[in-house]
Amino acid sequence: MQNIIDISNELIFNTSRSGGKGGQNVNKVETKVEARWQVSATKLFTPEQQLTIIEKLQKKINDEGFLLVTNSTERTQLGNKEIAIKKINKLVNNALVIAKKRKPTKIPKGVIEKRISDKKRNAEKKEMRKGI
Repeated sequence: MQNIIDISNELIFNTSRSGGKGGQNVNKVETKVEARWQVSATKLFTPEQQLTIIEKLQKKINDEGFLLVTNSTERTQLGNKEIAIKKINKLVNNALVIAKKRKPTKIPKGVIEKRISDKKRNAEKKEMRKGI
């Protein structure tokens, strides 16, 4: 298992007004949080790891090279900030996980023999249906 790396020190936060729950507060308080992280400027990862992150998360990275995550589910800015940090950390750490290569398995002899015998039995059954 790979170590979980926390990138929260390198994040840039922007806040804005968000819709949703909050009552009258919704129009006054900036609770929506946008977390931005510049992948190419990080000092936490090697260049190879940076390329892997860029390749796997290319749909979430904008033209300036920032990985963007927004959250507006909570009523407080702090709650949304914590959730955004968790989301972006999870994204980055999952992008660095290397999937195991699949080893093709050999088909057992018993399975092959059973398939052939079933085919022969089916052919004999159909042969018996033919007229003389």
